Order: sequence, then C-alpha cells, then structure tokens
Amino acid sequence: MGEVDLAAATADWSPAPESTTGGTTAWAVAAFSGLLDLPPVAAEGEELPPFWHWFGFLDHPRQDELGDDGHPAAGRFLPPVPHRRRMIAGGRLEVRSPMRVGETLRRTTSLAGRDVKHGRSGAMLLVTLRHEFARDDEVLVVEEQDVVYRSQPPGTARGIAAPEAPGAAPDPGPEAVELTPSETLLFRFSALTHNPHRIHYDAPYATGVEGYPGLVVHGPLLALMLAEIPRRHRAGRGLARCDYRLARPVFAGARVRADHLADPAPSDATDDAAAALRVACGVPGAPPSITATITFEPQEHRR
Repeated sequence: MGEVDLAAATADWSPAPESTTGGTTAWAVAAFSGLLDLPPVAAEGEELPPFWHWFGFLDHPRQDELGDDGHPAAGRFLPPVPHRRRMIAGGRLEVRSPMRVGETLRRTTSLAGRDVKHGRSGAMLLVTLRHEFARDDEVLVVEEQDVVYRSQPPGTARGIAAPEAPGAAPDPGPEAVELTPSETLLFRFSALTHNPHRIHYDAPYATGVEGYPGLVVHGPLLALMLAEIPRRHRAGRGLARCDYRLARPVFAGARVRADHLADPAPSDATDDAAAALRVACGVPGAPPSITATITFEPQEHRR
C-alpha cells in the first residue's frame, strides 16, 4: 500500500470556527488534585491554575460516533486522513487574565494552520488549533495546540523502539515534581479529560495496532507536571505564557520528573516581565520528553 498524499486528502478541508460554552468545576479541580496526591488546589470562584481548563470544555460524542482508536471517527476539526493516527506535538498558552473555578466562559475554536511535513517515519500533517476563552467580550486565555496526524494502517510499526534503560540521572532540584504514571493513573487521567484514545488504557491495542511498546503517557499530563513547578514554588508570580514542545513519548510504569533547566532572569534584571523559566519533563537520565519556556507576568500585575 502506497503512502497517502496528505496534502491531496485535506485539500478541501477548511472547517469554520466554532463557539461553545463551558467551564471547569470544583469537582474536576479536586479530582485532579487527588490524582497528584494533593488536597484540592482551588475552590469555587478562585483562580484556576494554568492548563487546568483541560478538565472542562469537554466533548461528549456518542459511542457509535467513535472510531477504532477511541477518538471520534469524524468531526469538524479532525482532518479527513485515512487510518488516522493522532499525537499532541506541543502548544502555546497565553494567560491575559486567569480563569476561575466554576465560571462559565465562551470558547471559540478555529483552524490556525495546517502543514504537511516529511520525516523519517513518512508524511505527517501538522494541524494547529486556536482556542480563545472569553468572559463576555474579554478574552482571558488564548491557547494554540499543535496536533500531528499520520496515516498508519492497523498493525504497522511506528518505528518507536522500547525505551532504553536510562543512564545516570542528576539529583532532582528543589523544585522538581515527580510522578510514576501507572495504568490506573493513566485511566483516571483519561476519565478526567474524557479522552477515549485507546493508547492510554488498552495495552493490546497500543502495542498490536498502533505499534507502541506500551501504554502511552498523555502529553497533556506531562505539560501539567511542568506547570506544577511555578504553581508550587513560585507563589505570587502569575504565569503569562507557556510554550511547550513534545519530543518523545513516555510509557506507563516509568518514573518521570519535571524540573527546571535554567533559573529566571537575574534578580537585578530591570525588565521584570521578561523573567522566564526553562523546564523539562521525562525519564531521569534520558533525553527530555517535553520542554517548555514559562514566562511570568510582572509582579505588579498580581492582585
């Protein structure tokens, strides 16, 4: 079977923007807090931590609308790619004003870009979705998500080998966040995000159909671990922007660590708004699976 021409397959795909309403409940905040072995992080009406809106604004397709991989077989922002396989590649989050737990906001989603790229594993379609979250006419948060789609017939190997044993790992820094994503934890995170993608909870499917060496840890979970560093250790410094990039998957059972790569700008810096934190997450002793730059808002902006 020849390689699918992704450019031709998606030539007429141009979805219109879509708006919906939603929010993140105190129950969802408490549920994810429990997954991290923490007491509830925020209560009704309090500021929602960055990225925790992923536990709200959830789609709920009918069961008979799902494809073999667990994702919806069709949808406005799902490209018409045969044997479609999906991976999160990265994204950007801009916080202009914090969302709050329990409030109802309007989310507008649009197609911000699409591009066919070619790599060692073949052709890939990179789709960028833009989400704007607004309270009345004020846009609070702007998020862009980069999603990679490939055409991969069932049972085809992805070219991803079983992870090698990590080398010697440096000691964790004082701000490190560590987690061992078990099968149970991945199932709970899938439930919290209403994500039915079978690579996260169905081991025979993940290995036999999509060609992974094991259950895949959610990319968003790794991004949330990175965001825990400033939330836990940089109190009073609001996150203004986060740019993150996923480089390689992590599999269930591996101990993962989020830690900082570089300190914020020197304390004598005059441009306080430029203070940033470079962070990474992955298996200690192995190359990072995700890296990010977190930029803080000026301290005088905190209420």
